[in-house]
Amino acid sequence: MRAWINRQSLLVDYTLSALARHGGRNLGLFVVYSGIVFVLASTMLFTDALRREARLLLAHSPEVLLQKLKAGRHAYLTREDLESLGQVRGVSRVEGRRWGYFYDPVAGANYTLMAPGVDPPDRGRIDVGDGVARARGLAVGDTLSLRSAAGGLFVLVVGRVFSAESSLVAADLVLMHPTDWEAFFQLPGDVFTDAAFTVDNPQEVRNVARKIGERLPEARVILREELLRTYASLFDWREGILLALAGIAAAAFAILAWNKASGLSADERREIGILKAIGWDTRAVLTMKMWEGALISGGAFAVGFLAAWVHVFHLEAALIVPVLEGWSVLYPRFVLTPAVDAVSLLTLGLLTVLPYTLATLVPAWRAAVTDPDQMMRGTE
Repeated sequence: MRAWINRQSLLVDYTLSALARHGGRNLGLFVVYSGIVFVLASTMLFTDALRREARLLLAHSPEVLLQKLKAGRHAYLTREDLESLGQVRGVSRVEGRRWGYFYDPVAGANYTLMAPGVDPPDRGRIDVGDGVARARGLAVGDTLSLRSAAGGLFVLVVGRVFSAESSLVAADLVLMHPTDWEAFFQLPGDVFTDAAFTVDNPQEVRNVARKIGERLPEARVILREELLRTYASLFDWREGILLALAGIAAAAFAILAWNKASGLSADERREIGILKAIGWDTRAVLTMKMWEGALISGGAFAVGFLAAWVHVFHLEAALIVPVLEGWSVLYPRFVLTPAVDAVSLLTLGLLTVLPYTLATLVPAWRAAVTDPDQMMRGTE
């Protein structure tokens, strides 16, 4: 075993010196290779971290949500509806929620105006997300003027600005006192936008959802697991956009890398001929070329992946966020918790390291089985 390790160490030393002799060409290849890995790894790390954040957030969301429909359009739930739905067997708690959207022409963004059932702000005061605060330049004690559904001007005082840690769910949020919310939207006090249900037995969520749907046929019942699938599909779609763009660059690089690997230069053929002439066997030549491909591709993968890690988790993915955030004006600013999916990492490594390493062996084998005299004379 020690002899094998010493042999590989000597081969690596020789491979590094051989790479240094063609430093300019190999450095250019290494930089391009690292750049491709950087784009692919940044996309993978960012979307994996977002999926993890979505799972953590939705893990504490209600098991079942219900929205009432009339003629296929959204309608408001009444207290009678909530009382009836609360009697469904398996439901431990039902909460009517009151929220609505408001377009602010000043910021060019939509806000979510909500009247919380527990611990609402005082009348005339609001709590806002950090996205709203950024868009309107607000701080605690400032006033926010909004034009209500009836055309009147509401002047509200900012009582609290939510921290950046809650930005993923509260960037566009404006919390109001229920009385202010009713006056702003010109709605009575006994209607609700939707209802959230807590189910006693997690194994019975689907059955309870079916019973709720039967109790109120003109309603849309949404399960938490369906929300998770929706978010996963959204992230996959956004990730696919970047991967498609990166795939074009990766394809171009693959052509260049294959072109290099499919044929050796005259200097490389002469070098292999000299090595064969001084006693190297074919296996030693192939091992040396395998180390060459592994050092370039493995090093580029390590550098590209580490650069992607810093880019996503320390620089807030500044280069790819504009593509992934879509058209949102109040895109949340938040620090992602590092999360790496082992399967994605292994797949990325196999797709970027293995093909190039194997491709370097084909021309090396052709050269290694050729007569050394022909190789040194530059003929095959």
